[in-house]
Amino acid sequence: MRVFNFAAGPATLPEEVLEQVRAELTDWQGSGMSVMEVSHRSKAFMAAAQEAEASLRELLGVAANYKVLFLQGGATGQFSAIPMNLARADSTVDYLNTGTWSKKALAEAQRFTSRVNVAADEAASKYTTVPDPQALRLSSGAAYVHYTPNETIGGVEFPYVPDTGAVPLVADMSSTILSRPIDVARFGLIYAGAQKNIGPAGLVVVIVREDLIGKARPGTPAVWDYKSMADEGSMLNTPATFGWYFAGLVFRWLQRRGGLTAAAARNRAKAQLLYGAIDASTFYSNPVAAGCRSWMNVPFTLADPQLDRSFLDGARAAGLVNLEGHRSVGGMRASLYNAMPLTGVEALVAFMKEFERRHG
Repeated sequence: MRVFNFAAGPATLPEEVLEQVRAELTDWQGSGMSVMEVSHRSKAFMAAAQEAEASLRELLGVAANYKVLFLQGGATGQFSAIPMNLARADSTVDYLNTGTWSKKALAEAQRFTSRVNVAADEAASKYTTVPDPQALRLSSGAAYVHYTPNETIGGVEFPYVPDTGAVPLVADMSSTILSRPIDVARFGLIYAGAQKNIGPAGLVVVIVREDLIGKARPGTPAVWDYKSMADEGSMLNTPATFGWYFAGLVFRWLQRRGGLTAAAARNRAKAQLLYGAIDASTFYSNPVAAGCRSWMNVPFTLADPQLDRSFLDGARAAGLVNLEGHRSVGGMRASLYNAMPLTGVEALVAFMKEFERRHG
């Protein structure tokens, strides 16, 4: 029996897509082989890869002056690739520090660039807030501005896109990509690990404006050089073929379900249902400022932490799994990515109410 999987990543995947993958697993497109066995340079796989890119471009409205890359190394690999491609060793780069992942990206940039300006730092609030847009301390002439629109661990989400003027805006959208429409033209570069809203772990998607590539600093490995990868159609080396194929199926699944406008409506409804249950209770609480709560990752705590284990055991028995908060913050966390149905959130809310009735 399928459970409702609230993991932050690797996360739940669309059951419809999983069923298609299962049906095609040993005989893909009549080849007598799995998609994992065919050459990445075969006509069939090249066509599937091109179709996946076309579907992603359509979903996000990606203009022709952006390259779409399907790479490896996860979003963490991009923490290094971004400064190597977009900045010199003596460049100034701006970073907004709003939680665990932006902090990691910032620390990695400091290994490659001597002038990392922390344009906002929300550590004082224990990363439960985002900076006021008017309070950003942006540098004049920065090579780029980096931020994390959604912090997976802390459950903080920007309700706005920072205005960086002519300076390229770089965004780690691992947790929010494809959850709602975005204006790609406002960004110089978007990157996202696949294992939340795109597909299985092992793939990272990079969407980068053409004028920003071809400037990698000397010594940048070819697999991290955006131009080298773009010139080879993301196939300078053997790509993550299964992840790429799976991503294409997810993109088409989203298209069949009304695209990103429809996805946004579903995701908003799920988040509102769960936050509503938390806010209506004195037994549960959410630490994040109301104006910057994540749609995708909802942390919450119980009034009595001694009940945490009982809550998790009971939830698991009810088919609600992976609700443990990240080890760095504790408590609970429910991730509500695209593949989580509303029925899963309804089941979680019903369990929470019953647990509170028995233990509150």
